[in-house]
Amino acid sequence: MALDNKTIQMASGANYAAFTTLFDTGSPQTHVMWVDTDGEHILINTEIHRVKYKNIKNDARVNVMIWKKDDSFKFVEIRGHVVGEISGDEAEENINKLSHKYWNKPYPFEIQSERIVLKIKAEREFFFNLKDEDFN
Repeated sequence: MALDNKTIQMASGANYAAFTTLFDTGSPQTHVMWVDTDGEHILINTEIHRVKYKNIKNDARVNVMIWKKDDSFKFVEIRGHVVGEISGDEAEENINKLSHKYWNKPYPFEIQSERIVLKIKAEREFFFNLKDEDFN
């Protein structure tokens, strides 16, 4: 399914996301994350040693909820699954792009293992209080 324009706008802006993965027991794990999009997928940048990455290797189903930075009661929930990864220099460029988007500076933390960008294909999008005019 193609991403709705409201979802693209939410992922492109400096809005935070709650990213949920599943442990092998089926229990959920949620983290607040920076979020991005390529216009077709939701993009989440992490490192390969992190539990969220290990979780998606066992079960690619994920949930991403992005809320508007100036009104947390306007949000989109995306249910989908990880369909690909971006690694290497491109993943490191992405984390620096995100750091500039959210903090106006290069990514300040040491990379502990390897950066990876998870490409998430949406299966369903749910909107709460979001309208096209919210992005004018």
